[in-house]
Amino acid sequence: MTARASFSVEVSDSGSTWFDAKSLVIRSGRDPAPAAARLGRQFIEINKAALSAVGVSARTDFDGDAVRVHLTSGTTIGSVPLRSPSSGDVEYGLVVRPRYGWAGLGPMMATMGWRITPNVARLPNLPRSDRRIPAWVLSSIVLARMEAMLRATHRRFAMAEETVSAPRGQINWTRYASESLVRGRPDAVPCRFPELERDRSLLAAIHYVLRIHAGSLGSQRGTGGAAVLSLLTLAEGLLQQVRDIPPERPVAGTLRRWLRTGLASESFHDGIEAIGWTAEERGLGGLADLRGLPWTMSMETLFEAWVETLASRISARIGGTVRAGRQLQTLAPLRWDPPFLGSQRYLLPDVVLERADTTFVFDAKYKTHFEELNASSWFEVEDVIRERHRDDLLQILAYSTLFQSPKVVCCLIYPCTWNTWESLRDRGRTSHRAGVAAGNRQVDLMLTAVPMATSPEPLELLAAELQRGV
Repeated sequence: MTARASFSVEVSDSGSTWFDAKSLVIRSGRDPAPAAARLGRQFIEINKAALSAVGVSARTDFDGDAVRVHLTSGTTIGSVPLRSPSSGDVEYGLVVRPRYGWAGLGPMMATMGWRITPNVARLPNLPRSDRRIPAWVLSSIVLARMEAMLRATHRRFAMAEETVSAPRGQINWTRYASESLVRGRPDAVPCRFPELERDRSLLAAIHYVLRIHAGSLGSQRGTGGAAVLSLLTLAEGLLQQVRDIPPERPVAGTLRRWLRTGLASESFHDGIEAIGWTAEERGLGGLADLRGLPWTMSMETLFEAWVETLASRISARIGGTVRAGRQLQTLAPLRWDPPFLGSQRYLLPDVVLERADTTFVFDAKYKTHFEELNASSWFEVEDVIRERHRDDLLQILAYSTLFQSPKVVCCLIYPCTWNTWESLRDRGRTSHRAGVAAGNRQVDLMLTAVPMATSPEPLELLAAELQRGV
């Protein structure tokens, strides 16, 4: 038999899928099972790095009829290339999508204001890329890396020659006598001195990259809305930092030379990588028909950033200051005595919204608990889920002790699909609330679910629920 030239496998995060190992066999005899079993094992072995990058485990089994390759995903989403066990070339792709659905990578990144961006995996290009991912999403990643690179650009001493008003370094007495004094300018002192100077060739490459992405963003003004305008503003600000250096497209050899330097920090390496993407005109990968970059993203981190976004928008409505655990702004160290016996070293609420009279503590939980609890009664839910839910409750109640506000509202937020949220809304069950006596303070516990959708309705309902009783 002859296999397809290429195919893509899709699976939801925290899910599983399989494909028939016979699809890996290019030619076979009367019974393809032995070849399929061998190639299935080789497929897993040759793709260990790619599968690991997206948090997928793999195994083969034989059900008496066919050999299957089973793939089981974790809470990482993304798109990675897979190699053929026959040719060793990238012929397949694996896409892991959010199990609760979402508005899409582009709309989510824009709505969240690029609090986080996808991680581009250091793997070969995908055989295909996703036209459903707007081009400006890649620009957002590249611009963030250029911004970090400009902050940490390697600097070195170089000898500079300049006419200054006060002596500096070595004075060129011959020029001073023949030029400055003759013209009646004793304050014009020609000097030669060491100066900390940034690598001009690197800045020229950064300038080139910024111009390319600024031009691309300019062409997307009519399709990306506020997201594109915000990125254009960022690009123009960065261009101002390199305006004195002529742009120059780097060649592959130059990129390799930069990466070989012993001073290559993570931000430097990431920046050089992004310069390479731009020079080679690559895009984010997925399921269409263009070559693209492999990418990954933690759904737990994404959901935490999504809750942070919701809290920021709620604060704009009801007032208050938002602090994010993602940026370690809510970290509270635990002091053990003696110190070496301590286990947990700190408490770190995901998001805190503080007002003069009330503190709202948000804990984002990328789990199925809310859907499980609303689909079944408490006693019908599996013991392991009930135990994990109890742990969630105890954790957020521990967070409530960190604040001295007269009222503390602790909100456990779980994800759900849009259809589930609509059903909960229609039944008036999007949130559940309980009160806890805490001395002179009032502590409210709130369980709620939100979809990862750009519609304002879930935000408005959550804001109203949080203010109830405040």
